[in-house]
Amino acid sequence: MKKILLILLLILLVAASGCMARQRENGPGSPTLISTTAPDARSVVTSSGQAAASIPCKELKPLIILVEFPDVKPPLERDFFVNRYNNQVNSFIQSMSYGAVCLNGEVTPTWYTLPHESSYYRISSRNLEVNRTRVRYLIEDVLAAADADYDFSEYDFVVIQLGALTPDYGMVGLCGHPGMLGWTETSVLTAPSGEIVNGGVAIFTSQAHMGTNFHDIAHILGGVKDGNRMVPCLYDHDLQAKPGPELEVFRNSMINMGYWDPMSCHFYRNDTSPPGICSWTRIRLGWLGEEKIRIVNPDNRTEVMLGPLEDPSSPVLAVRIPISSSTYYLVENRAPIGVDKVLPDHGILIMFADDHIPECHHGEAPVKLIDANPGIPYLEGAAFDVEEKDEFVDQANNLRIKLVEKSGNDYRILIEPL
Repeated sequence: MKKILLILLLILLVAASGCMARQRENGPGSPTLISTTAPDARSVVTSSGQAAASIPCKELKPLIILVEFPDVKPPLERDFFVNRYNNQVNSFIQSMSYGAVCLNGEVTPTWYTLPHESSYYRISSRNLEVNRTRVRYLIEDVLAAADADYDFSEYDFVVIQLGALTPDYGMVGLCGHPGMLGWTETSVLTAPSGEIVNGGVAIFTSQAHMGTNFHDIAHILGGVKDGNRMVPCLYDHDLQAKPGPELEVFRNSMINMGYWDPMSCHFYRNDTSPPGICSWTRIRLGWLGEEKIRIVNPDNRTEVMLGPLEDPSSPVLAVRIPISSSTYYLVENRAPIGVDKVLPDHGILIMFADDHIPECHHGEAPVKLIDANPGIPYLEGAAFDVEEKDEFVDQANNLRIKLVEKSGNDYRILIEPL
């Protein structure tokens, strides 16, 4: 009982605001209990608050392996992680996929003890400085420990859940494969028994926020195409590797999507579920179908009624404006419903995408927000709105995007040549 009370006390002491750097997400204490606003299993909530018809989901079954270092005692019990993955992460994935995908993970009943102490596996908090050999050692030792008890080929992917705090391991969460160990299509992970590890492997400490869990699992779910991850990190890797205070460095790396997608920043407030993913990420995950995307010729004058991205009952959830064979604008409506209640602002987001750019390096990114209010830091004022910043003009491409009116949560948008 004393142990449970201590854990609960540590949880309540965690700070409740701001996007923390990967290595300091919830401070030195235990993880926060997330109050998720995602819908119940197999249902989706519309902007009116009514539940849409139940949709049969594609069930994904990960193996969540509880792992402890011999020199570190796990700060939380198994039930915490059962709830984290099969309730919180599952509900978020269902909401983001409009009920098409759900998670039903198998959490190992006991903790597997690694053969070496935490210092043997510890890595840097900076992505570009991570010792990949140590990541491989951890994955290999975990697979070897659980190999006799599980057939890895029967699961969609593997989660290594460390019973340790972030300072014990060095990074709060990462995708080992496809990720730190590469993401070529020919790269295959196998257990000592020869069983193929499907999907990939994500690694988390006990302090990982639910947004971090989703972030690295999304790398796996997106998969690999032509040697590139379909769902990369949307913060700048080079800026994230710079020296300086961790929180400041990470915030300065959010130059592409700010707080508007957990692939950029894992959460906006650490006591709630993360913000919803943007239309670009949903498309890359295969969760936003073509029937919900209006393709507009920039040479024609076109008006579109655009519903909130969180409302699957809306006829149009995103507008795509092709510029070249690989570049295009995406326009989406982020209304204060569902998980988007925790965003810094609401309105119309305009993004510029370039499919020839695979990762976020040296200021380049596969998708970037057009910032409606550059004077507000961290892209918190990026949203356009009527009677405020209601127009975007691209002189080079002879394009105007104009917000004509707002009706309820919907926006009427005009796309036309200059």
